[in-house]
Amino acid sequence: MDELIRAAREVQAEAHVPYSDYPVGAALRTADGTVYVGCNIENANYSNSLHAEEVAVAEAVKQGHRAFDALAVSSARRDGVTPCGMCRQTLAEFCDDDMPVVCDEGDGVTEYTLGELLPNTITEEMLE
Repeated sequence: MDELIRAAREVQAEAHVPYSDYPVGAALRTADGTVYVGCNIENANYSNSLHAEEVAVAEAVKQGHRAFDALAVSSARRDGVTPCGMCRQTLAEFCDDDMPVVCDEGDGVTEYTLGELLPNTITEEMLE
């Protein structure tokens, strides 16, 4: 997981956060070990802002990946930030409930499973 935390920290430098000054980076590992990173990209109207986790998922999906086995999230404040609800639902589209989500606290990490962060997920089966 150290590699993922490191990648999430490094990509924060690319974040576009003129309104919140809260850079976030995410590193998502695919089932084959490829790592995709994303950073938050803010927009003046806020609702068009992109979250780091979504950017990482989009990059991976764009390259044909649909199976993921770990995610690390880090903010410049090293405050243990977790993916928001929208990002959790996006992750649930592609990830199992037991996928580890590692949140950077600077001097350590807190690890959750996606299922812990988003119980009773809306799934494709529920829509049928």
